[in-house]
Amino acid sequence: MKHWVVSCVYCALTFTAASSVLADDEQSSVDKAREALTKQEDDADSAKQLEEVFQAAEKNYSLLKKGKMSLTYAFDYSYFGDQRLDIDIVNGSFRNFDVTPAAQHTFTNTFTFDYGVLDNLTLSTRVPLSTKYDTETELNNSDVGDVSLTARWQPFAYVPGKPSYTLFSTFKSKTGVSPYEIDVKRQLSSGSGYYSFSVGGSFSKVLDPVVIFSSVSYTFPLKETDLNQVRGGQRLVSVEPANSLSLSAGFSYALSYDVSLSVSSQLSYSDETVLTFHNGNKAVAQDQVSSLMSFAMGIRVSETKIINTSVGFGLTEDSPDVTIGVSIPINIAGLKEQ
Repeated sequence: MKHWVVSCVYCALTFTAASSVLADDEQSSVDKAREALTKQEDDADSAKQLEEVFQAAEKNYSLLKKGKMSLTYAFDYSYFGDQRLDIDIVNGSFRNFDVTPAAQHTFTNTFTFDYGVLDNLTLSTRVPLSTKYDTETELNNSDVGDVSLTARWQPFAYVPGKPSYTLFSTFKSKTGVSPYEIDVKRQLSSGSGYYSFSVGGSFSKVLDPVVIFSSVSYTFPLKETDLNQVRGGQRLVSVEPANSLSLSAGFSYALSYDVSLSVSSQLSYSDETVLTFHNGNKAVAQDQVSSLMSFAMGIRVSETKIINTSVGFGLTEDSPDVTIGVSIPINIAGLKEQ
């Protein structure tokens, strides 16, 4: 039973997220107008950073043996609904003001390849294929998302009855369609638009038939410069994405040898995001907090294969309303464990 409980923890940390809106600015009227306009775009924010941080922890409790390989397919759906605020201020006076509902559906197909460099060191490559559809604007986009590379390391060998610790680090590229390089009135993005690094650690302990776990991560993105995007009548030239700190905790319970149930919650805090325009004006998005509650079930269909399904609910305004996910291991010639 203990071996099964440890393996089923994998289903506990499949998290999804969708893009959300930026907060109101706080100083000059020009800044307020520019920030309000940014609410209409697919900008990276605390909800998206929540996904980026925690995807590094999806397999922290099941590192591969040296020389072993695995391929996993995951399908995720998320829905985000909100109100879009459109304000245009000229010489301190409102010229345009409109509030419209927004609803965006995101479907993501993800392939993750893992390779065991050492018994306690695993490298992973994650390739997402994203499809977005905005029901209000009727815009849609299907493209590759941001490819990421993750290293997971367990400094201490697992000892039955003792806690298990894993350290991880993730580099995320900007291979997806950037929200800062598109025509925001005609296109949707599929990526964050900048490079970022994440570091963190996780903990788990087996209390047969329960496994408890927690994780903490910190993400620091790189500033994106040399942009040339028109927003609100001005030209965007640079973006300083927000740093974020994320926490998660939960437990996984083995209902039987073939079925497990997991419950987890995630919390992410992001500081300010700064958008700079060609004339020196800046739009600043204030600090944000995103939170999700996730429920997952793992079903063993063979001795080596577990299919995981999950559903999540946003707990804050900056989180997706609903998330649904399915994860399936893929066995192909040359990748099967011997």
